Amino acid sequence: MFTSPRPQFVLASASKARRVLLVGAGIHPFVYPSNFDEDQVKVTDPPTYVATLARCKAELVAPQFPSALVMGCDSVMAFNGRIYGKPDDKEDAIARWQKMRGQMGEIHTGHALIAPDGRTLVHSAVTRVYFANIDDATIAAYVNTGEPLACAGAFSSDGKGALMIEKIEGCHSNVIGLSLPLLRTMLEELGYRATDFW
Repeated sequence: MFTSPRPQFVLASASKARRVLLVGAGIHPFVYPSNFDEDQVKVTDPPTYVATLARCKAELVAPQFPSALVMGCDSVMAFNGRIYGKPDDKEDAIARWQKMRGQMGEIHTGHALIAPDGRTLVHSAVTRVYFANIDDATIAAYVNTGEPLACAGAFSSDGKGALMIEKIEGCHSNVIGLSLPLLRTMLEELGYRATDFW
């Protein structure tokens, strides 16, 4: 059973990459960053951590848009049992890449969707990313572009960082910050079709 009419879609995230993904899929969100303090969440399990952050962000914004669908998201990279968000600075990004090259990391993205009637869905998705065994000069050149400093895991798969990736196992858009296939199924579970937003 599908619901109508189509509600406004609110993205509780300042991520330009997430907005671009949604627009490319035909969903034009109203962007309203939650500004949630992520330091409040003390969880070490990656899927639980990102799911918790996504839910907190959506719940913070939803009361301001009672007739909208509100989506919160958060992404981290798990590497050798540790959670990594955005690097602190260039030195941190270089050090991470020196560890990651030739290895595999997991991108975890939490997705929370709150319907106008208050129903809430929270899921996480994981994608494995295999990094090329790049040399120090390539790492330095990449970090100097500034791109890694704005990304969880210190790379962007839809930018220059794509040159540093050997292969991806799983949902590609999840690496960018939002799994479009997961979003489609979450919308359907709440009674909407993704095509309703075209």
